[in-house]
Amino acid sequence: MPARRGAEIKRASEMELKLAALQKDYADLHEAIFEAAQVHRRLCAPRLLRFGDFEIASEIFAVRHLPGDFFTVEQTHEGVVLALGDICGKGLAAGMWTTHMVGMLRANTSRSSLPERIVASLNREIGSMSTMKPLASLFLAKLDVVTGDLRYCSAGHPPAFLLRANGEFESLSDGGLLLGVLDDAKYVAGRVNLDSRDTLLIFSDGILESQDAAGEEFGYDRLKAELAKANSTSADAVLFSVLGAVQDFATIRPLMDDMTVAVIRRDGSANC
Repeated sequence: MPARRGAEIKRASEMELKLAALQKDYADLHEAIFEAAQVHRRLCAPRLLRFGDFEIASEIFAVRHLPGDFFTVEQTHEGVVLALGDICGKGLAAGMWTTHMVGMLRANTSRSSLPERIVASLNREIGSMSTMKPLASLFLAKLDVVTGDLRYCSAGHPPAFLLRANGEFESLSDGGLLLGVLDDAKYVAGRVNLDSRDTLLIFSDGILESQDAAGEEFGYDRLKAELAKANSTSADAVLFSVLGAVQDFATIRPLMDDMTVAVIRRDGSANC
């Protein structure tokens, strides 16, 4: 009997040691994921930026700890380069690709100022990878903050919405295939001019695919309606109005995918 009791105590002690080791491993993993999320945040643009007459507001919500979405803003001698990307998939696998993707994007931005060339070059680099390569959508644009000229290229990304000051909508969809689908894919550029009080909304498909309790998606029509209703004197206000509408629509439903929104608005005081 004492021997059995001693064996039980030994097993209990071993279980406690194993549990403590598992708890430590979990804590270490949680800390590593947190640090990776901080790196991702530093790679992406600050939540609020201003360049001349233009205000740029953005936010990223991850469905898991590490988002596969990213939004970057780079100031160059030829304008401001904006890029909103969405790595296909969720969680760590998608999140780990964002660092590599942003690095390649910045390298290509330093070599060319034309969005369609940057996107095509980025696609070729992804295609040349010998290991498993990602698929990603990307909306990339170069903005002249003096004239308001915007040249853009969309690689399989949801069309950006341009809301004119007079209430008219334009969809910006010129570009080509998703990155990583076809190594020699061709990409074209679109061009618009952002005038006084115009608002540009760029977003990932997680916004469109947010579902309510009945399983209905938020979709393009609701997003356009909310943008029209939210249009104000501040890109920041538009951003939070749109995000609030999506969250109110989904109520308690969990996120289906990472959600990213970027709002670019030209002040009403601009001389156009």
